Amino acid sequence: MESSTSIEVAKHLLLTFGIILAVGTACGILSQKLKMPDVVVFLVVGMLIGPGAAGWVDIKADSALNQLILIFGSSYILFDGGATLRLKVLKEVWITIVILATVGVLITAAITGVAAHYILGLPVIVALLLAATIASTDPATLVPVFRQVKIRDRVAQTVMSESAFNDAVGAIVTFAVLGIAMGHGEFSLSAAVVDLAKEAGFGLIAGGALGYLAALLIAHEKFGFLAEYAPVVSLMAVIGAYLGADGLEASGFMAVFVFGIALGNKEVFGFEMDEGEQEKLEEYVLTTALIMRMFIFIVLGTQVDFALVGKYLAGGVAVVAIFMFVARPVTVFLCALPDRRARWQLKEMLFMCWTRETGVIPGALAGLLLGMGAPEAKLIASVTFIAILMTILIQATTTRWLAGKLGLLEQT
Repeated sequence: MESSTSIEVAKHLLLTFGIILAVGTACGILSQKLKMPDVVVFLVVGMLIGPGAAGWVDIKADSALNQLILIFGSSYILFDGGATLRLKVLKEVWITIVILATVGVLITAAITGVAAHYILGLPVIVALLLAATIASTDPATLVPVFRQVKIRDRVAQTVMSESAFNDAVGAIVTFAVLGIAMGHGEFSLSAAVVDLAKEAGFGLIAGGALGYLAALLIAHEKFGFLAEYAPVVSLMAVIGAYLGADGLEASGFMAVFVFGIALGNKEVFGFEMDEGEQEKLEEYVLTTALIMRMFIFIVLGTQVDFALVGKYLAGGVAVVAIFMFVARPVTVFLCALPDRRARWQLKEMLFMCWTRETGVIPGALAGLLLGMGAPEAKLIASVTFIAILMTILIQATTTRWLAGKLGLLEQT
């Protein structure tokens, strides 16, 4: 009987995967016709086939399967994003990236927290908990958008790098505020800075070391005996980078992003792959990243709780509007203007003000708060989903249009 039950569960999962792949393929074709980022179509269609509508796909937010999809999918998309970055460009803008990914998160959280306090009538500490949850940007959304919309290199790489590095800061701030809100402790600036340095440092070391090792094994003239297995090596290394960093209590997402940067810039180490093997690796990464996007955003769409979102819709929309149109612009101008080395143009900063989609990381944090019974966790989850829907549906769909208006599109 137990064996029969296991087989039925396996068949159900197989059917679910088949539906996601079939629907995702159709969505990909539709997004090309509409000339919009595919994550937008994946999210909308996910809402239509989820338990709140058609009921074709129902993967619970607290299930192991959902966590596997989010963790591995986000990790692989981050690896893909890191591999597209060039160290030469990052050297020009690293100061802005560091300030945006640290101080920027605090500025965004502070402004959004004030808005949540007055609009939703929340206690200050709960309002700050909500703001900290949605303060970090989402690499799983931004990396695919910039893969499909070719923006001026330094702008695209700044926004992608910020999104990869600020998830650690967002998580630290969220759990520091949660401790105060639940009466488990007081906020310590020194402890938070130490935690951040530890997460960032170990994440950089783990990702960099594995990136160098992977490049050595697939591209070194003498030791690159795994060149033909480069796709498998990249897959193993993404898993190893995430779990290795996580085991060191560091940011796994930062580690896989740095791993991608190291592997994507292997020529810096003097490594060169055979042209055919390089092309095979790139095609594999693009295809795998596409599948991960399908699963992440379709599943994320199916988990939208329409009743919960509807309950807090008016106040949530107002808070997210301030979050998008006030908090983000203030954050960008305060963090980018002091960087004299980058010499940011007004049009570049305006574009960065608009590209700060919310997605997987804030959604995961909101899910954790629900599971832990945090104060007003349902309200926080509702506003988080409103932020995900508004930023992806409004900002991601207008990225190409705005870049064109500002003259930031790269000629292809």
